Amino acid sequence: MRKFLFITAACFTALVLCTGCKKKAESDPENKAGILEITQKGDHAWYYFTQDGFAQTDNPKNVPLSKTQPYTEAVRIACANNAAATTGTSQKAYALVNRLGVLCFEGKNISIAKDISVFQDRTAGNLVFMNDTPVFSVYKSSFFNTSSQKDTKNEQLFLVQFDDEAKISYPIINSTNLTDEPYCQVTDFFWDSKDWFCCLKRIDEKINFSYIKFSLGAPLLSISPVTADSLINVRESTADEFRNAMSIKDYKTAPKRIQDMLAGFSPSIPFVLEVRSTGGGSSVLYQNEAPGSMETELNAKAIISQSWSAALFEDGTLYLEGALPGKHILRGGKPVAIRLPKLDNGYIYSDFVISGTTLYAAWEETDFYKIKRSGFLSVDLDSTLYSRVR
Repeated sequence: MRKFLFITAACFTALVLCTGCKKKAESDPENKAGILEITQKGDHAWYYFTQDGFAQTDNPKNVPLSKTQPYTEAVRIACANNAAATTGTSQKAYALVNRLGVLCFEGKNISIAKDISVFQDRTAGNLVFMNDTPVFSVYKSSFFNTSSQKDTKNEQLFLVQFDDEAKISYPIINSTNLTDEPYCQVTDFFWDSKDWFCCLKRIDEKINFSYIKFSLGAPLLSISPVTADSLINVRESTADEFRNAMSIKDYKTAPKRIQDMLAGFSPSIPFVLEVRSTGGGSSVLYQNEAPGSMETELNAKAIISQSWSAALFEDGTLYLEGALPGKHILRGGKPVAIRLPKLDNGYIYSDFVISGTTLYAAWEETDFYKIKRSGFLSVDLDSTLYSRVR
């Protein structure tokens, strides 16, 4: 599910999100680091997705034109996150490239594990981790994908795990392990580290939705569609229970580290923030409603790691605090603001991960719910950040 489909993206580029506060921050002697601009070509590189993988470019606007498609069908980064474990001076990170495969990051090394059998005709999303192993869901959009009407052998893939060593994806649980209803698939889920709350969609003569939740009777990674029936406990649920699990929370209840990092935000600015923990479960949405505000609602993605946390807004403003693997704590623990290269109108930054001292930020050309060109940006934070900030 694309969490922010109907949210218009806009973001001020400062430690605070209002013009007056921006000027104050820039003149504040305590704001010695200012906002770091990523401008030198040697500090960053642009990549775009092809039908077979990815290739480098000098600028997103120079990427070859591609077919405009709904976000469920387009080749794009659907979601991304870091693993929790640190190996040497880097954390592995992963991004699900819809319709293509799993993008793997380890420091400055980038690779893609394509899997036609899983990704080619399905929409991927909901990346979570089980013992640092990436787990995600796939489904066929009945609205945009006519092949979803009658799936072969009535077996719909649901949960899939990615084997990083073998670079392959293989199923854990199918929708047929969760329900006896024919032509039914799981279109979304939320995992609260105990129960899995699922929305099932059945397509026959008409579309019907139902809701279940299940818990595990064995470690998830040991389960397969052949054994799942006897190893999971499925119970009926309700639309209200599912919506409550997926609901947007009040920003006042967001993790303290995130609130401290974004303490410069004006309380009069409405925003929605998707927060996830490295190597963790489902992300959680937090909203600052700011009643009466005339400002456009903003949105961002945030990651909490053991030694650092970061948030990226769609305009390319990144907030970072803490210490990346093998590096010192930035500014004594105070947040640093970085402005990524400016994108042309119609383009946004949609997600990100950090592996070692390299930032990877997804970009895409959007037209409401449709996607045109897409790819990612890599930024060397060692040369752009650590060489300039103490």
